Amino acid sequence: MFKKQHLALAISATLAAGAAHAELETSVILKNETAYMTKEGNRTGEASDVFGTGGSGKGIYKFENTAQIYLNGEAGQNATWHGELKITRDNKAVDGYEGHNSYSQQDFLRELYVDTTAGDWDVRAGKQQVVWGTADGIKLLDIVNPTDWREFNQNTMAESRVPVWMVNAEKYLEDGSNVQVVISQAKLNTIAGMNESGDQGHPFIMKGVDTISGKVNGFYNIAPALGNVAATFQGAAMNGAFTQGNFNAAGLTPFGGLTVDAFASSFWDAMSAPGQINMATPTTGAPGYMLLNTFAQYGFTGQPGSPYTMTNPDPNGNFFRTNLVNATGPNVQDPTQISWSTANPASAFEYMPNATFATFNTFTKFNADGTISGISTEWKKDIDDTPNLGGRFRKSLDNGLNFSVNYLYHTSSNPSIDLSWVNGSGETLTVQRAASMDVGGGTYVPNLASNLSRDEAAQAGLVSVLVHDDAGNYYGALNPNMSGTFGAGAPTLRFTEESYRVQSIGGSFDYAVDTASNPVVIRGEFVYDKNEKQPVVDRYLLSIGDLTNALKMEDADYFKYVIGADTTVLTDMMVSGQFIQFRNLDFVDTDMTCTNGLGNSSNCGIYTADFPTMSLTNGMQKAEKNKNFYSVFFSKPFGESGEGRWNNIFIFEEGGGKWNRFDIEYGLSNQLIGTFEYNKYWGDNDTMFGQFENASNVQIGLKYLLQ
Repeated sequence: MFKKQHLALAISATLAAGAAHAELETSVILKNETAYMTKEGNRTGEASDVFGTGGSGKGIYKFENTAQIYLNGEAGQNATWHGELKITRDNKAVDGYEGHNSYSQQDFLRELYVDTTAGDWDVRAGKQQVVWGTADGIKLLDIVNPTDWREFNQNTMAESRVPVWMVNAEKYLEDGSNVQVVISQAKLNTIAGMNESGDQGHPFIMKGVDTISGKVNGFYNIAPALGNVAATFQGAAMNGAFTQGNFNAAGLTPFGGLTVDAFASSFWDAMSAPGQINMATPTTGAPGYMLLNTFAQYGFTGQPGSPYTMTNPDPNGNFFRTNLVNATGPNVQDPTQISWSTANPASAFEYMPNATFATFNTFTKFNADGTISGISTEWKKDIDDTPNLGGRFRKSLDNGLNFSVNYLYHTSSNPSIDLSWVNGSGETLTVQRAASMDVGGGTYVPNLASNLSRDEAAQAGLVSVLVHDDAGNYYGALNPNMSGTFGAGAPTLRFTEESYRVQSIGGSFDYAVDTASNPVVIRGEFVYDKNEKQPVVDRYLLSIGDLTNALKMEDADYFKYVIGADTTVLTDMMVSGQFIQFRNLDFVDTDMTCTNGLGNSSNCGIYTADFPTMSLTNGMQKAEKNKNFYSVFFSKPFGESGEGRWNNIFIFEEGGGKWNRFDIEYGLSNQLIGTFEYNKYWGDNDTMFGQFENASNVQIGLKYLLQ
């Protein structure tokens, strides 16, 4: 197996042997970059609660000082070596991004490689970059190295590309064509928020990532909050909240006939003892979703007979930290501040209208002190470090056409997130969809003899989600057979960040067309990715609380291509235009509408979600089967001796998202260079670019060159 340690040792030995024979050449670039947010308002993942408090608004979000040290020397006969060290400190960055991060833009050892020959092959071995793609502002064929997306699309490809350890060999054939073979280390992209912490406060978190790990809207944090609410209802049920005050040893397990929407859309009588849900059309009372919100936010805090007060709050209260119920204000008694819609959901419980209260038993456990609490979550990494293997053939024809054919068998740079239930021993548990069984008198319990498929469950109506191990032990506070005996406790919802292997077959071409003024270069590149992953949302399974099967990553093949044209106008202004399309060849889109207990409708379809933008706040947005982008790029030198250059790229995204980056670099002297950059995002805030509108920013910088 290709090991980076072995390659590093070999390179170090070669460099040590060559150091005695050659003088070391060094150069240093000292750089400061300061960035300022130009828009007020919260950015995705920044808020600390459902009301959006905790955001930073306008202000400096980056004050980064960097020293880049370049080293060059000979490494014995017919060999040279190159190294690049990078020391960075950003005083304004969120935790984890202030300084060194391995395999990111902030890696201490950015490059270290040896150039040598072996027969008629030119070999570069070490930590390096290999560039296959040429598209402006977007990556298609540039797939050998992963990317650091910590500032989304703003940084240049050279800056955001992450060098990895590899062997890169090239040779020229007699006809002038070129063959390249690459064996490289497998590493994932660096994506802000794609980790257990969620990187709260980072300015460039995508909505899709926030839906996984965000503090307010991420399922990683919402799931335990759901468990805590389930624990509150479990305690209420056992103490007679639904049984006229009589103790109920079976807790929530009989309630296979009461769903979230039936509860939320009914009315409750606050004056009864205990408060009773009126399933008929009421003439008085308060909406059930207000009681749901009260329990969700405060648990038993302030309830009659409860030991919990606002100075000693119920630990099962959410206190508006995560998006459980659609609340615009903290007053749980004010119906104008709380809303409920299963047709247009915007909060976790609105996405789960068909979940039974028997399902919520699965989310709870008894603690040693007699209290009840809910499920927990954990984050695990399972990354395949098998090296990537690929090659490229490049040739120029006599008619002026240049083309390449590329192939890479590799670990995809984008991780897949797999959800599963596990117990304390790490055993993966089995999900069972059990039909509700009427045992007389309108009391329903899960039918343990039933295990329904997705379609059978959709036809059955009332379905409870149960979880058991291989020995047949059911998890939850109570055994779902309504015996009143203990269950095996709350399971853990595991989020596994895992890699997967992809075959990428692609190519590129360019051809110069002579015109009356300046030549126009027509160029293009394409890539076919086999066995990539797509996020598939099953809104029916989500509606019944089957979390691990409702949110899945499934195989999909993609075909992506770009067609562009480059020319020069006004003497020395380069102009480039592009059309880009991403085609999902395995797009999932099955429409289905469910009618809940009281006649409310909800989406029960299955579809490919748009990973960059899907969110609880936009209905877990569906992707486009074919997504189009259009771009235009300008670049022009200026100054008496061309000591400056400005560039401008504009990309329009189908759906209305827009991004424009204008940057200037100007040589103030032979050693001092000033930089300016303005990134503006706007358009529909549920598009890839539009979601970053509040992250529009201005950056200024200085670079000082030491030879």
